[in-house]
Amino acid sequence: MSEEPPVTSSWLTPDPTAWASGGGGPMDNSTSLGIFPPEDPLPPSELPLLVNPWDIVLCSSGTLIACENALVVLVIWQNPALRAPMFLLIGSLALADLLAGLGLVLHFTCAYMLHSDSAQLLTVGLVVASFSASVFSLLAITIDRYLSLYYALTYNSERTAAFTYSMLVLLWGLSLCLGLLPVTGVNCLAEEATCSVVRPLTKNNIAVLSVSFLLLFGLMLQLYVQICKIVMRHAHQIALQHHFLAATPHYVTTRKGVSTLAIILGTFAACWMPFTVYSLIADYTYPPLYTYATLVPATYNSVINPVIYAFRNQEIQKALWLVCCGCVPASVAQRARTPSDV
Repeated sequence: MSEEPPVTSSWLTPDPTAWASGGGGPMDNSTSLGIFPPEDPLPPSELPLLVNPWDIVLCSSGTLIACENALVVLVIWQNPALRAPMFLLIGSLALADLLAGLGLVLHFTCAYMLHSDSAQLLTVGLVVASFSASVFSLLAITIDRYLSLYYALTYNSERTAAFTYSMLVLLWGLSLCLGLLPVTGVNCLAEEATCSVVRPLTKNNIAVLSVSFLLLFGLMLQLYVQICKIVMRHAHQIALQHHFLAATPHYVTTRKGVSTLAIILGTFAACWMPFTVYSLIADYTYPPLYTYATLVPATYNSVINPVIYAFRNQEIQKALWLVCCGCVPASVAQRARTPSDV
């Protein structure tokens, strides 16, 4: 009977049966691949799985993310009318999420086919850089929205493309630096005890990423609070000038806009906060099941981003209709912009 080692789990541990472990003491991720003893075969119900089901979920999420955001990138790239700084930032977000989706798919493929540490480092670096660029792009979009409201009368005339390009170069440069850390030797392949909950990132790597996320989230929260104040103040001033009542459509749409901002920030926090907090308090000895349970929701943020930032935009809707059917419905072409589009 030939002995064939089971397939390596792609993210956490070389033991593919450890993904379902819920306890039972620390797990040594540096142990060698398990081999079935020929003299004591296991029953079929206890045989280790060749493919980690959680990795299949991550790969499926990556496929959906890549397809969804590829459509946004294609629409923005092919439509000359979508060259305003706002659309460049949305395109940056879609490109980052597209690369993140491709990174998840490539990591799954390399882990179960190549069994190469170098390939693992490259794909993990791509995923880290892409998700970092996605979060940075969200911050850049928030800054752009704040400035466009704070300088409502002059911002469009004074803003130049150089400002947007500077933000894009900065955010992608920082993301690339973070993604290169595992490739440049800052990884835990040589010493398993330094691994974080996501192999081959070290505990220091994941701590830097988590703290950076918390700082960015705090900054985004502050900016959105200021945006809500500006929107409500403008709505109040308009209501006083026109003697609007609280129940008028203008007040309703303003309140809808503020609610939309709350949903955007709440969705972002719900997706990323569990994994961020867990990464700070856990290490490689924790059951991998917990890591997957917090990592998968984080990837869903890249699924939701196009819906929030791209598909709701009137101009992108028109471009999508033109690409899909060559025409624009009257309901889309004539829809007036409201505070909910902020």
